Amino acid sequence: MAHMIVIYPTPADIEAFDRHYFDIHVPLAKKLPGLRKYEVSQGPIATPAGVPDVYRIGTLHFDDLAALKRAFASPEGQAAAADRRLFAPDASGVQMYLFDNREV
Repeated sequence: MAHMIVIYPTPADIEAFDRHYFDIHVPLAKKLPGLRKYEVSQGPIATPAGVPDVYRIGTLHFDDLAALKRAFASPEGQAAAADRRLFAPDASGVQMYLFDNREV
């Protein structure tokens, strides 16, 4: 299974971020072809070293990296990517990681 993890730093306007994220972005992203599951962090995010400047983490599940890449090459993927840049521009500190998993 492949995952895409998107880590969002704490926004200046949390209410506006959440409104856009849950009312616009999540419905767009849930239309991605091949998406198996979409999970979103709930509540505060912590690390063993304390509280990081991370507000929200989204995890998208696909069968494999090829399916993930196809999803974001699709019109739905292009729309979701363009929308993400509206509420979390590249320069905002958003981080994205794409990887395959294996059970050990």
